[in-house]
Order: sequence, then C-alpha cells, then structure tokens
Amino acid sequence: MAVAAARASLLLPSSLAASTSPRARLLALPPRDRRPRGSLASPPAAGRGRLRVRMARTESTGVAVGFRSPQFELPEPLTGKLWTLDDFEGNPGLLVMFICNHCPFVKHLKKDIAKLTSFYMEKGLGAVAISSNSIRTHPQDGPEHMAEDAKLFKYPFPYLYDESQEVAKAFGAVCTPEFFLFKKQDGRRPFELFYHGQFDDSRPSNNVPVTGRDLSRAIDCALSGQELPFVQKPSVGCSIKWHP
Repeated sequence: MAVAAARASLLLPSSLAASTSPRARLLALPPRDRRPRGSLASPPAAGRGRLRVRMARTESTGVAVGFRSPQFELPEPLTGKLWTLDDFEGNPGLLVMFICNHCPFVKHLKKDIAKLTSFYMEKGLGAVAISSNSIRTHPQDGPEHMAEDAKLFKYPFPYLYDESQEVAKAFGAVCTPEFFLFKKQDGRRPFELFYHGQFDDSRPSNNVPVTGRDLSRAIDCALSGQELPFVQKPSVGCSIKWHP
C-alpha cells in the first residue's frame, strides 16, 4: 500500500508502578557484530541452564523533542480498518510504538505493553502500534501473523501494517520496540514529541524485572502538564528490517 506521508500523536499518564522534517537514521553495525539471520540465541553456557540472547542491537536516536507527528494512513490487519492521525484528534496525547512479531526485545515486553497501554487509554491516551518490517525477509511479521498477535495478546490499540515503510521513515524509527510519545501543547493540535525513550531498563536475559517505569512516568508527566524529571534513555531493540 502506498503511503504519501506520515503523522502520529500520543500522550500518557504515569501512576502505573518546530516542525522539522524527519529522517530515518540507520545504525550500521561493524562486521564483527553482525550475525547470520535466524541465529538469535547461543547455546546455554556449560553449567548453566539459561539461554543468552544474542542479536543485533540498535538504539532509537535522531528525533528531537518538539518534532511534530507525521500524518499516516495505515490498515489494521485484524479488522481491515484504515487508521489516520485524525482518528486521535480527540486525545490529549498519542503513543506511537514501532513493534513487530518476531523481535526478542518486543516479545519480552508484549504482555506489559498491552497492560500499560490499556491502563492509560482509560485515562484518555491515544495509542497505536505499527509494524514496518519487510515481509520479504521476515514473513513471520506479515499481516496475518500481526492479526494473530493482536488477538493473542489482546492489544487494546490498533496494530497497523506499514507495507511501504514510508511511515517508519517519516517518524525516523530505526528499531523495535521504539516509543514516540506525543502531546498537544495547551490542549491544541498539532501533536509534538514529548518523550522518545525506553519502556524501562529490562532487556531479554538481563534479569531486570519489566515495570514500564520510564514510559509510564513520561506519560504521567505528559498528561499532567509537567516536565520530565529524568533523562531519557534510548529504546534498545532489533533494527527495523528494511526491504532489500
């Protein structure tokens, strides 16, 4: 599906625990850090029963606070509905999440993303997830599998398919998961970026509990009109799989 441009907006509360043109900036890994596709985990170390997750890590970067949400028009595989930025016009904030089905970093958070967004959507937050991965190289991220994931994890938000990848490029998204939290200044449009950071400090196999602390605190501040009381840490995940 051809997408001309992209916009998005989100806002969230955290009691749960300028207009610049966007660019997509990809982080190139040195050859020694590249690993063959399909090899996401190494065998358990001797004497240990724990899997060590190994994958190409990419950090969210390059999008400044105050960046205005791009417009978008994308289909939701589960329902067939087309969603646009205008569908969230009545929300004070909008959370745009770039995720996918197969990424170990996303799998690590799926249940908690569903819980956190459900909590804040009841408080007025708008939320949407987008998968932009190429299904030429990763067919498991295709629309049919997206619909299955949305049902399995009971996503309270629409999970949209960015086939052309133009929406991801307009946002400047580079990894999964990647979180863009937008808010309206003085309750008026347009949505402007308030937070572009991690869900929390938990990663696959680092034994840190998943809490959603960073994102929930950011949402709380956005919805209450406060400034962030902490330094944003970039989200870390797998690189978006661009079309070959």
